[in-house]
Amino acid sequence: MRRHPHVFGDVLVSDSAEQTRAWERMKREERAARGEQGALADVPVGLPALTRARKLGARAADAGFDWPDAAGPRAKVAEELAELDRAAATGEAAAREAELGDLLFSVVNLARHLRVDPEAALRRANDRFARRYRHVELALAGLGQQASTATPELLDRLWTAAKAENP
Repeated sequence: MRRHPHVFGDVLVSDSAEQTRAWERMKREERAARGEQGALADVPVGLPALTRARKLGARAADAGFDWPDAAGPRAKVAEELAELDRAAATGEAAAREAELGDLLFSVVNLARHLRVDPEAALRRANDRFARRYRHVELALAGLGQQASTATPELLDRLWTAAKAENP
């Protein structure tokens, strides 16, 4: 009831964005009262990684640590991809993992700026991939082949056709 004074009390909010800001302010006050420090203190570590990354980025943004528009996180994605390329060339597993993690985090921040839910976007991409891959499998079966024995050129041609038929 305390976190919903617009429902249970006499506080008026003009829209859901104002209610969300009020909710976040109350949660910050609660964290401070418990002695928790920092804007990210209570973002649960048990959340799915994409969801946690989105929440961490949003909290940092609410605290003033953000780019003014999507161009900033887009440039960061390019920077992180270049760093991943360099790490991949070294062959060091820990460096590859760290840079891939940074790239994924940057992509989530770009999604936040584009107002896209990264979890939903990835689920839909997974579904598209599965449909397209099934199309390739069926086409290969019709040719009496399997992916493991097909040429890269054939696989590319079939994938292109699958994308055209399964946008």
